[in-house]
Amino acid sequence: MATVLLLIIYAVFIGLGIPDSSFGPAWPAIFPDFNVPVSFANFVEMTVSLATVTASFFSAKVINKFGTGLVVAFSTFLSCFAILGLALAPSFWFMILLAIPLGLGAGAIDAALNNYVATHYKPMHMSFLHCFYGVGVSLSPLLMSFALMDNNDWRLGFRIIFYIMLVILITAIIALPLWKKTAKADGEVKAEEKPVTLPIKKMVKSRAVRLSWLMFFSTCALEFTCGWWGSTFLVKSEGVTESLAARFITFYYLGMTAGRFVSGLISGKLDQRKIVTIGYSITGVAIAILFLPIPPAFKGVALFLIGLGNGPTFPNMIYLTPIFFGKRVSGSIVGTQLACCNLGIMLMPPLFGLLAEVSATIFPYFLTACFILMVISTVLYVKKAKNTPPFEI
Repeated sequence: MATVLLLIIYAVFIGLGIPDSSFGPAWPAIFPDFNVPVSFANFVEMTVSLATVTASFFSAKVINKFGTGLVVAFSTFLSCFAILGLALAPSFWFMILLAIPLGLGAGAIDAALNNYVATHYKPMHMSFLHCFYGVGVSLSPLLMSFALMDNNDWRLGFRIIFYIMLVILITAIIALPLWKKTAKADGEVKAEEKPVTLPIKKMVKSRAVRLSWLMFFSTCALEFTCGWWGSTFLVKSEGVTESLAARFITFYYLGMTAGRFVSGLISGKLDQRKIVTIGYSITGVAIAILFLPIPPAFKGVALFLIGLGNGPTFPNMIYLTPIFFGKRVSGSIVGTQLACCNLGIMLMPPLFGLLAEVSATIFPYFLTACFILMVISTVLYVKKAKNTPPFEI
């Protein structure tokens, strides 16, 4: 029964990834139709990010009240509703409104399933969970590209994505009784073991929690800056063609997915901290390669290695949260950690975009700054968390 539920969780996580990469590929066809500047995409992306941060921040309270299964099903419905709305949107301003349920749904699903897998399954399943997110992220641009081949029909692309999301929604609804059956199979939870909502004041006072926020902020800043701006760096600074640069970024995402898959395979032999350390070593070497006066193809390979090395960081560090702080409060802490992830996504890639107006050659330096912040905060976080007493509830 737990295995069937895990498969459903994987399917929902594919659905989490699909909307995340659907808007960007469609935007070149959207903004001429609505007669708005190309830069207006930022309004949609920022609205999605703000809604995601909000949902992540309050996720523990909602999940503890309504249960993981119901939150996942309703959040998937919000994503479905938003995607269908994008397909039918009569104007650009409707897209901004639809970005709110899209972000709220994504933030709630992310927090709910990350904490559930971290507290109920082995570490390999956490890494595999994020592999399936990679499947969703990779699938959406492919589907949209086929739709755009038909007279730039971006609405068709969103409709196709909606149908896939609808299947996932139906699956999530059908699976609702399975959450209860799985809970009963695990045995009745004692009152002193039930999850509680930890007040933000207590989390702010904990240095270990604050360091975890900084670590998650920096790892997502590195991940998304590389994904959003790696092709621009290759084109502007290395003279690579746009089509070849796009392929290298595809390899970057494949590297990330591969890193998480390998992490899952070796999680039974190495603990999470060793896996993350190996990943950091690969990432550090890969970033150093970007500084070298070598052919651009090797720098494209370096992007693959950055994805490979940094990919395991997120799932493995999330898995450590209930180990460090306890299962009762992990939901609250994971929610804030994911909020900090989304803050990193919302703030750092746009910051690099502003800096890149001067020169895209600063790309390796920006990644280095994110990497150093990530390494330092991780070392301090793990050291502090190991010695942090349980929260008083």
